[in-house]
Amino acid sequence: MTASSPPPLLVLGSASPRRLELLAQIGIVPAALRPADIDETPRKAETPRDYVRRMAVDKAKAVHVADGEALLTADTTVAVGRRILGKPRDRLEAAQFMRLMSGRRHLVLTAVALRHDGRTRHRLVQTKVRMRPLSEAELQRYLDAGDWQGKAGGYAIQGAAAAYIPWIQGSFSAVVGLPLSETAAMLAAVGLHGQHEGGVA
Repeated sequence: MTASSPPPLLVLGSASPRRLELLAQIGIVPAALRPADIDETPRKAETPRDYVRRMAVDKAKAVHVADGEALLTADTTVAVGRRILGKPRDRLEAAQFMRLMSGRRHLVLTAVALRHDGRTRHRLVQTKVRMRPLSEAELQRYLDAGDWQGKAGGYAIQGAAAAYIPWIQGSFSAVVGLPLSETAAMLAAVGLHGQHEGGVA
């Protein structure tokens, strides 16, 4: 982008209402939503960091981008050691994930990719999260509420599971689904600024 050219139109390559809400917090309103449809199966022996980075970049590759557009994609995963905890398939798997995290620390990894003008930039943000020990009764009440559905690791830090998380180290917004500081810097680099900053969203 030259100094005289207008900023690109932002396309969000996600159907996540949480990512849309996070962008709104920094005054960014996408011009369009184009969710990416890709195979999210981890490769054999793929590390959580490599996996989440690949997912964000693969999503950026999968969505059509026209001239004058910038595409933002992201992926979030939960990791316990080298084990990737994606979105649980059912209640049983959600219970397994929550028991695995109960009383210990885990990592939430969020990768962001920005495709613009033939180039794709990406960033990986790591946040450490501690979940307090859960009793079986607490776990069953949580599963009954259904808040685990569609969430990496089986929980959302801004949802019911907030009661179980006394400590994090890193980016809260990244755990929700989009690291806002890093994302804002990436967008600013291509001329996209939040409305409250006096720029164009």
